[in-house]
Amino acid sequence: MKVIDHLAQAKEPFISFEIIPPKRGGDIKSLLAVIEDLVKFKPPYIDITSHGAEVVYEETATGIQKKVIRKRPGTLGICALIQNKYDIDAVPHILCKNFTREETEDFLIELGYLGIDNVLAIRGDDNGFVKPVPKGRSANEYAVDLVAQVKAMNNGQYLEKGLLDAKASNFCVGVSGYPEKHFESPNLRTDIKYTKDKIDAGADYVVTQMFFDNNAYFDYVGRCKEAGINAPIIPGLKILTLKSHLNTIPRNFYINLPDELTSEIMEAKSEHVLEIGVNWAAKQVEELLNANVPSIHFYIMQNSKPINLLMKKLNLNIENHFVS
Repeated sequence: MKVIDHLAQAKEPFISFEIIPPKRGGDIKSLLAVIEDLVKFKPPYIDITSHGAEVVYEETATGIQKKVIRKRPGTLGICALIQNKYDIDAVPHILCKNFTREETEDFLIELGYLGIDNVLAIRGDDNGFVKPVPKGRSANEYAVDLVAQVKAMNNGQYLEKGLLDAKASNFCVGVSGYPEKHFESPNLRTDIKYTKDKIDAGADYVVTQMFFDNNAYFDYVGRCKEAGINAPIIPGLKILTLKSHLNTIPRNFYINLPDELTSEIMEAKSEHVLEIGVNWAAKQVEELLNANVPSIHFYIMQNSKPINLLMKKLNLNIENHFVS
């Protein structure tokens, strides 16, 4: 089922999750354990991040060696597992960065074979490597271009003209939104315009970057509506678990952490940070539910312990919203 249909048919707000594939050569067993842990919360869909090629440096007997690899392959296989073993819709991320349009089309065709009809279209992070585009091929520069490519396929328009027996795809397309603006945008108004462009290109819904101040989300939704964005805007949340998150999260995701949360974590012992993070997330969830958000999306990555603690707390405070 499409994400947009899950949202339309839901009688109560639901939760969804985002996970990340294991590192190249790693063990998928730990990720499977995480998925098994999340299944009990009955998410209608799970997002799986995707990663392009990047430059890594390895120390060898002859010195430092530069390699270009995909550090986290496996998105397609994990999607197939989630969709077919657990009967949960998979939402793979598709990227502009370091993928040609031809590679994207092939990936979308493979998703279609598997019965996967949801994707999240994003530009992708700048990892310091720019993959050369081979002669005769092309690349999407921005997420809006990626959305347009998917929607063209939905209309039966493929890159190669005159394909025999080519059927139109049927993808639901999500895009990202930034309550505190994308770091490359000059201001929030301009960033919302870019989001509107993605919706106008055919995107069906928006899921936000993580935020820790609900006022940022409420303000963002209001401004998006004023700009003519009527698509669902799903709030994205993350649970702080480490003191180091005070530095790494703002640095990597270009977001602000509230003074109250920052002070409490700075003054706490390391073993108490997880509890603080869970309590803060619980307050966010309660306020968002009271504001009638359509659903809540949690950035899990590869650690389900924080969400388990959060759900236990929510089950004590909020009946009938989330059932484990």
